[in-house]
Amino acid sequence: MSVTPLKRRVCYYYDSTISNYYYGQGHPMKPHRIRLTHDLVLNYGLYLKMEIYRPHKATAEEMTKFHSAEYIRFLRSVRPDNMENYTEQMGKFYVGEDCPVFIGMYQFSQISAGGSLAAAVKLNKQSTDICINWGGGLHHAKKSEASGFCYVNDIVLGILELLKYHQRVLYIDIDVHHGDGVEEAFLTTDRVMTVSFHKYGFYFPYTGKLSDIGTGAGKYYAVNVPLREGMDDDSYESIFVPIITKVMETFQPNAVVLQCGADSLTGDRLGCFNLTIKGHSKCVEFVKRYGLPFLMVGGGGYTIRNVSRCWTYETAVALGVEIANELPNNDYFEFFAPDFKLHISPSNMKNRNSTQHLEKIKNCLFENLRMLPHAPGVQVQAIPEDGVHNESDDEDNINPDERNPQSITDKRIAPDNEYSDSEDEGMAPGVGGGGRKDNRSYKTVAPANKQALLDSNGIEVDEPDINILKDDKENISVSSDDSNKKNDVKS
Repeated sequence: MSVTPLKRRVCYYYDSTISNYYYGQGHPMKPHRIRLTHDLVLNYGLYLKMEIYRPHKATAEEMTKFHSAEYIRFLRSVRPDNMENYTEQMGKFYVGEDCPVFIGMYQFSQISAGGSLAAAVKLNKQSTDICINWGGGLHHAKKSEASGFCYVNDIVLGILELLKYHQRVLYIDIDVHHGDGVEEAFLTTDRVMTVSFHKYGFYFPYTGKLSDIGTGAGKYYAVNVPLREGMDDDSYESIFVPIITKVMETFQPNAVVLQCGADSLTGDRLGCFNLTIKGHSKCVEFVKRYGLPFLMVGGGGYTIRNVSRCWTYETAVALGVEIANELPNNDYFEFFAPDFKLHISPSNMKNRNSTQHLEKIKNCLFENLRMLPHAPGVQVQAIPEDGVHNESDDEDNINPDERNPQSITDKRIAPDNEYSDSEDEGMAPGVGGGGRKDNRSYKTVAPANKQALLDSNGIEVDEPDINILKDDKENISVSSDDSNKKNDVKS
């Protein structure tokens, strides 16, 4: 399969309410990280380069395409104020400890799943080339079981939607934890290949060893890359690139889903790898070059300032845009102290993945991939109805004599050579020609070519001293009007 660098159309899914949900005090999963990411995306000006959509909330009918109806009914019914009535079901569905009952748990899962479903439909319709849903990537959820902070498996739902139009779908997982929920869902099919790069050993979810290869028709279609702690950029690239290259040649997918879990970054609260943001994003860049329909989702990541840095940079990689290392001013600027930079440095932790160990894994996986006879096909059949309404139909009903609704405005991608009076003001240097806004204060800047004061005879005189009472409010800085854009996302 050829590798071709392309500048591609990108759609981005975000719902501002998703970051309001709270797993509970002390819980490592913080949905607020998605708002931090979105704020950086806005202040780097990346929103001008892509279509932005607010995902719909996935319905129970859509979620039961994979999950059991009983499980979804339970998620919809249980709340913190009535959970004592569901003690038996909470044990049955593994809800309560790692996956606590919290206010809005079901709505949170609906938004996450809705984004991945809508993105898959968008790719199916060839309305875009790349879709991004940082609110998705909850890869541990099972058919009737919550696991690893995940309740509804949006990835499985998205892949099922992609399979309506694509014969073969490749799933790649670069989270530090094994993508067990997705692998289990497609363990017996040859239409989905799952490839997971993860820490293996005494480490959650305790699955994903080298010999786990699938079963039945799906034998050899599950590819697991078990790694040790301390993986750095060079080691990760040395095994990721050849394995994915071989998978692309052998499986020949028609679409790719990449789970971009950021807990594989250095310094993660729950992770044990030593990747930098540039090393992590090389996976995105490499997969993008194949030019296939491409769905990017979030996942793990528990040092939230680094998660937002990573996903912002990978949004820029998807767009083919270079962004500055100096972070732009944003609502959460203090989160990024003390350096206020985009990129992070690796730690001095020891890499326990020797070259010999990685070569052994690589050779074993190559042998397994050689067992695949050919890229599987599928019989011609009627295409099922799309799971989500296509937003492009709305554009045909717009009255040209009326102001466009915000949902249409957010779809518009600004050309590289087009600016308005305010859209690029205050952007980070290097983005969209940004940095035009003059932030200097009139109090500190001397006026140019100051006109002399003349008396009635035309003779220059000294300007009289005038005492002006200062208002204390003058010392308060006023933020740019650009902040009003931050909630402008799709309805």
